[in-house]
Amino acid sequence: MTPGKRTERPRLDDVARTAGVSVPTVSRVLNGKGGASPTTRQAVLAAMDSLGYEPPSRAAGRSKGQIGVVVPDLVNPIFPAFAGAIAALLAPNDYIPALCTLPGGGITEDEYVALLLDQGVSGIIFVCAAHSDGRASMERYRRLRGRVPFVLVNGARPEIDAPSVSNDDATAIRTAVRHLVAQGHQRVGFATGPDRFIPSRRKLEGFRAGLVQFLGEDDAEPHVATSMFTIEGGQSAANELIDSGHTAIVCASDVMALGAVRAAQTRGLRVPEDISVVGFDDSPLMAFTDPPLTTLRQNVAAMAAAAVHALVTELDGERATRTEILFQADLVVRGSTGAGPAVRTGPEPSGA
Repeated sequence: MTPGKRTERPRLDDVARTAGVSVPTVSRVLNGKGGASPTTRQAVLAAMDSLGYEPPSRAAGRSKGQIGVVVPDLVNPIFPAFAGAIAALLAPNDYIPALCTLPGGGITEDEYVALLLDQGVSGIIFVCAAHSDGRASMERYRRLRGRVPFVLVNGARPEIDAPSVSNDDATAIRTAVRHLVAQGHQRVGFATGPDRFIPSRRKLEGFRAGLVQFLGEDDAEPHVATSMFTIEGGQSAANELIDSGHTAIVCASDVMALGAVRAAQTRGLRVPEDISVVGFDDSPLMAFTDPPLTTLRQNVAAMAAAAVHALVTELDGERATRTEILFQADLVVRGSTGAGPAVRTGPEPSGA
């Protein structure tokens, strides 16, 4: 044994690496849930045996401590999804999640962090918190360095010495534009939130790139409506875009997309016959809206796993990568997008 180096018991990710499976798969086996084949289950059990791994319920000193999970709110369903995915991965690593939501009865992010530190929290995962606000001071995170490890999700800040995990927002929006143009739409609009937020800026970059590549449009401004990340905000932005002749709308969130659908239906328009709508996130229940929402699915499980892995790596005394880890979103096509006017009324297209 190397002098001065503490020998720690095997962790969940050690079992996953030895068995050649993912951490969530190991967790399912440990918790007796389905989704793992007999061969996979046997490989996990064999890895546990060879490493001498004890599940948290049987291990001495059950908890290594608390991990703060800071999210903007629980109204937008994507944030509870992130919180749940992170919490599910912290428990098998012997950490207890402490959920902090903003706004939380007037409690600010800084006040939450102070409370977490007072409680002796071991680390913090910030999901779309102040770090995602391009106008917010980053001094709060500089002060936090050296006190506890932390990870930033969706809103990379290269000036902050911390691991960062994000969705590739620009590529996702560009993919949505391509989908709508392929459907025959020539007037594609973008409903987004305030551009002070880094994800908003990246999504706008993707929209501009999509307009240039797929429609030959150099000026995105006439096709962008900025509002709030709410149903009402989406409705307002959609009304503006419908008034200016757009037949398809890409929205920066699923919640805004629901507002866009409401705007269309309130005006007596049909979705997707008269106007197509694309959301962003594929948050829970979007497959059950009327119509089911075409959307860009953030890979929440993989992003949560990367964030937890980075934090646990730091807690184990190793340095996680500072290069932003980007995850691709999947376009999930459902009933809210359809053929554009050029396809419905124009001649049969020729060629590929």
